[in-house]
Amino acid sequence: MLRKIKTPVVAALCCTMLGAGVAGCDGDAVENWDPLSPATRTADATPISGTAKIDVAGRSVNVSCSGAPEKGRPVIILMHGAGDGLDKLAAVQKTLSRQNRVCSYDRLGAGASDQPDGPQSFSSTGKILTGVLDRIAGDGPVVLAGHSLGGLIAARYAPDHQDRVKGLVLMDATPPTMAGDITKAIPESAKGPAAEVRAQNLAIFQGENPEKLVITDGKVRSAGNLPVEVIQHGKPYLAAVPEYGPRLEQAWSAGQRKWLALSRGSKLSTATNSGHYIYVDQPDVAVQAIERVTARAARQAQGE
Repeated sequence: MLRKIKTPVVAALCCTMLGAGVAGCDGDAVENWDPLSPATRTADATPISGTAKIDVAGRSVNVSCSGAPEKGRPVIILMHGAGDGLDKLAAVQKTLSRQNRVCSYDRLGAGASDQPDGPQSFSSTGKILTGVLDRIAGDGPVVLAGHSLGGLIAARYAPDHQDRVKGLVLMDATPPTMAGDITKAIPESAKGPAAEVRAQNLAIFQGENPEKLVITDGKVRSAGNLPVEVIQHGKPYLAAVPEYGPRLEQAWSAGQRKWLALSRGSKLSTATNSGHYIYVDQPDVAVQAIERVTARAARQAQGE
């Protein structure tokens, strides 16, 4: 289990850095499950309304859906950050559902979904996400809107699933090389709170977190020309880490720019008055970005 976090700064940083991608488990049910089999690519005849438990490869996954489905228009999938669950996204989901079909889900090890049986990876996370999409969107298009860890999962998933992912919104997503960035920003010789930040975050990346996610750095792969909006925080809260805070802020900002390589249609903006939780601090910024990407994705789909 993750060691006890002693200070607000460390807690915020650990939550921020915990963005990689997992979900799923390493048991036979997930590893041998084929998410592309015909039986799994059709949504249930009855759309989910409210919160429900669905079965994905023998695992119980908690999902929430609202808003009316509209043929040809992407379903928005909200993806929570580390240590959170779909309940944290309830307010923004309600706002978006006035004009869109919107769903969210708890990853394994989070919220009301099953706990993972063992270490998780990008591969197992992707299989669980695919199963969720099969149930709530079928073969229809989706827009993934992820915060922190959820943003990293979405960004890693999209390049291999361009047939269904038609847009991305990354809300202060964990950078693609965050483990390496931490070791560069805070040297092994660091003492005190900074040393604690370094040690705890490296432990998190090695899988010492509730989702048992093993986080690995990697290059940003292209997802074609789908619309992508990357939103970074404007309040430099990482700078509060003694001595090495400014380096962490610089690394985080550089990481947000790296995500622009996802698409030829990427755009970067800053939520000036927001800390890490952009959709809480400035919900209008998050909502407007998600609605813009969804509208662009719908127009592109109509033009195909």
